Amino acid sequence: MKRQFDAVLLGSIELFCLAAELKSFTAAANAAGVTPAAVSRSITRLEERLGVRLFVRTTRHIRLTESGELYFHHCKDALTQLMEAETAVAGQQINPAGTIRISLPTTYGHYRVLPILADFRTHYPNIQFELHITNRNIDFLEEGFDLAVRGRTPPDSNFISRKIEDAKLVVVAAPQYLSQKGQPQKLEDLADHDCIQFELPSTGRPIPWLFYKDSIEHEILTNGSYHCSEDVLGGVTLAKSSAGLFQTYHYVVEKELENGTLVEVLKEFSGRARPFNLMYPHGKFLSIKVRTLIDFIMNRLGI
Repeated sequence: MKRQFDAVLLGSIELFCLAAELKSFTAAANAAGVTPAAVSRSITRLEERLGVRLFVRTTRHIRLTESGELYFHHCKDALTQLMEAETAVAGQQINPAGTIRISLPTTYGHYRVLPILADFRTHYPNIQFELHITNRNIDFLEEGFDLAVRGRTPPDSNFISRKIEDAKLVVVAAPQYLSQKGQPQKLEDLADHDCIQFELPSTGRPIPWLFYKDSIEHEILTNGSYHCSEDVLGGVTLAKSSAGLFQTYHYVVEKELENGTLVEVLKEFSGRARPFNLMYPHGKFLSIKVRTLIDFIMNRLGI
């Protein structure tokens, strides 16, 4: 939108409205803390801009012309709307309100973020959410997102990245599968097992399994009959169905490990983790609703 008004003109409009309401340049000057001459110059500036007279002036009194009455009516409404807008926005700053658009990966969304959003809204009921649950990388600007949670942070200086946690990895299998195939005792035994694969969306390649051995980090490319993409929970479902071994996040299978639906294997080589990061664009004026959610997530989930 092309700029039509500068600070001087807006100030002149305010002084014009004061003079019209108080019916005196002097009274308007006193109310605004300026000189009567400054009020007079402002009115003259407006009249020259509009090409009409706004006041009929006498030695003792001023009164609005017909054009002045019309202009005052519209200017007063406009200034009132500006004040109402400031009040509304200031109220939002005190009581966060509006819609937050957030992108979440499937597992972290289902098991970490989504379960705490209802509690968040008990504190901030005027906030709504648009939730995009996928492992696909998003374009913040093109798709209009406020926040995203991602396991891998792109090397882009336009974003702020705050680590939420390092999510521990475990290898699991169903008891029935282990009774049939045996339990692996060392990393080399993985070659003799059906290892369910999850393909990284950005590359289409299976993700290496991560281990510690003799205090050294290892990445192992495994093989299996099942390749999953997009939804990591597909691998968990396959593992529960005795399809093979699967490496996933401990928080995803915590209940299954407790009730015996799944069993952790290769425990002595565990301990590796992958980070989850909260990402948002750099911005001097990050809205209060977004800052409030960031603080809430970090307090509830952050390491």
